Amino acid sequence: MKIGVIGYGLRIREVIRHIKLIEPAVRIAGIVDVRDFPELKDEDGRAIPIFSAASDMLAAQKLDGIMIGTRCSEHTDYALVVLPYGIPLYMEKPVSTSMEKWKELYKAAAIYNNTPVVVSHPLRLTSIVQKVKAIVAAGDIGDIAHVQAANNVPYGGVYYHAWYRDDSITGGMFLQKATHDFDYLTDIIGCRPERVCAVASKQVFKGNKPAGLKCKDCEDNRTCEESTVGTTEEENWPYCCFAEDTGNEDSGSALVEYENGVHLSYTQNFIVRRGAGTRGARVVGYKGTIDFDFITGIIKVIHHHKDQEDIYRFGAGDGHFGGDANLAANFIGVMKGKENSISTLQEGLRSALLCLKAKESAQTKNYQEIVEL
Repeated sequence: MKIGVIGYGLRIREVIRHIKLIEPAVRIAGIVDVRDFPELKDEDGRAIPIFSAASDMLAAQKLDGIMIGTRCSEHTDYALVVLPYGIPLYMEKPVSTSMEKWKELYKAAAIYNNTPVVVSHPLRLTSIVQKVKAIVAAGDIGDIAHVQAANNVPYGGVYYHAWYRDDSITGGMFLQKATHDFDYLTDIIGCRPERVCAVASKQVFKGNKPAGLKCKDCEDNRTCEESTVGTTEEENWPYCCFAEDTGNEDSGSALVEYENGVHLSYTQNFIVRRGAGTRGARVVGYKGTIDFDFITGIIKVIHHHKDQEDIYRFGAGDGHFGGDANLAANFIGVMKGKENSISTLQEGLRSALLCLKAKESAQTKNYQEIVEL
């Protein structure tokens, strides 16, 4: 099978690695990227064509699949180009970074609804989430009544040292991180979100250092706790995270109400380090509570009315706790025409809409209704 790649960055290369581990015969038939690459060759030593526009690649190559891995603000633009061709599409999250682009993509998704799309929301496909869903489905905790979730990110520096610091590209941290969490949590709850209120703040990664300052050029780079000078991160995380041009909030929280009355409390921050990192949730029912954490790989089921706790342990998994491999396998099946997407564009749109409305709520200090067009 031949795939075309739009935006040949680190993230999409990681997904392609998983695809080739499963299906070694897959080949990259063309790349569209804003950067100038030295000659790239496939496993057979053949040069991979580089195109200046997606339309040129689509005209020149017969493709079995297309993958969009550009920077976030361009995801929608390229999807609008690709969808009319009907070729299976793998699309990085978030699917849109503004309401204007979200509306365009929503309309295109309805028009080209026969184009299969797999959105990069791998957490829903992890063994942990699948096990939690199975426990809920078995009735072990009763109906879900309340969900408490947290994402304390121990590698938050990437969002202030690297290109991610530009929130005109990322759309802010709800769209960057909560889009994953809102997706898998909504999948567990199994219901449509109706409204959201949220707050966000920037308490740490702010300052008055000059715009564009790099750590290597800063006089404080030997004393600053965030300096990347002399570390393995220096090349990819070069900028000062206390400069005046650093965007992105460094913490945020949201309260989401679902149409069945369940409410989700969610909080994220990018300040913690080392062992303070957590990512997971507490799912509460009348009969029991499920606690799980992706980082520890542990699920604990606490039974409320009997003296019993069930513990499940999972390995760390390769790439998003094992979700990347499962998502890659699904995309292969979609390209072969043997499977339907298990992370659809409609679900990607719903997650992005929830994030956009959370961002709007934090800015306006008002509840926002999650009303699809």
